[in-house]
Amino acid sequence: MGWSAIPAPMNAGALARGGFQAVCVDLQHGFHDEASMFASMQAVHQAGGSPGLRIPVGRFDLASRALDAGAQFVIAPMINTVADAQALVAATKYPPVGGRSWGPALALELWATAQSDYLAAANELVLTIAMIETVEARDNLDAILAVPGIDGIFVGPSDLSITLANGARIEATAPHVVDAAVAIGTAAREAGKIAGVYAFDADKAKAFFDRGFTLAAVGSDVIALKTAAAIGTAAP
Repeated sequence: MGWSAIPAPMNAGALARGGFQAVCVDLQHGFHDEASMFASMQAVHQAGGSPGLRIPVGRFDLASRALDAGAQFVIAPMINTVADAQALVAATKYPPVGGRSWGPALALELWATAQSDYLAAANELVLTIAMIETVEARDNLDAILAVPGIDGIFVGPSDLSITLANGARIEATAPHVVDAAVAIGTAAREAGKIAGVYAFDADKAKAFFDRGFTLAAVGSDVIALKTAAAIGTAAP
């Protein structure tokens, strides 16, 4: 999965054209606003990819707006409790699973489908993914996974490492943090859910896939630009 932090629709579309099947527009730590999110998701769709987003902490209302605009998945950070997971599902799934309000005007156009068909399919086709990135969330993992409407989890190694160290340090790629992430992914997979993780590069993504993850974000557009610039400016 590609990761879009730069608020430029052309960049998001390029990630999809470059081979990523899905592109996540990041509104938590990325620099997108709502306008660039909508435009970037359309660019991803036009490039043949599956557009989605990471919402800011607690912005479940934004999840509903993005779904109405054609998002195919929502990643929500800091889902630490069952109540957090239930609030996420309430905004992303139609009844009887959740309480999402009807109004997917742009989604209907992008998906080229009738209202009745979208309503019947949306709860299964639109993925609701909870970020597990704290010790509290890890300890509540089984209960979070059991919430109807949660389709999968997404591990945030950086925040997980901070909470494992009680705020003393950040060490997202340390072996004990990777092992903790893998344990979370294994529990998700055994529960029949998507097991996702943020990986910082392709090698780390492959290592996570080798240990059972089914979804990985590979760096970001910012990292890709920096890497390309370093290659381009390297001494011959």
